[in-house]
Amino acid sequence: MHRIKYQGIRPAPGYPSQPDHTEKLTMWELMDCEKLSGIKLTESLAMDPAASVSAVFFAHPKAVYFSVGKICEDQVKDYAKRKEMPVEEIERWLSPILSYDRD
Repeated sequence: MHRIKYQGIRPAPGYPSQPDHTEKLTMWELMDCEKLSGIKLTESLAMDPAASVSAVFFAHPKAVYFSVGKICEDQVKDYAKRKEMPVEEIERWLSPILSYDRD
């Protein structure tokens, strides 16, 4: 394997420091990923082909990984408003980190 040395972190959508998979939609739109790479997003936002990877790079020597903790209903509502998405859709995508039970 190639060894690449870099400073920083590479958080990926769906992982603890970036739990919102819908951010892949933003990445694909901004970079025209499907056209340039042929990598498609499925309905569940998995990448096809399955061996594909995506991440955001923060190239700073003091960058560290972190986990987003459980979030409250008021945070979900605020996030949904900022993303211009229905609260129910945000709750579905972020269900593993909700601090409350969805009705």
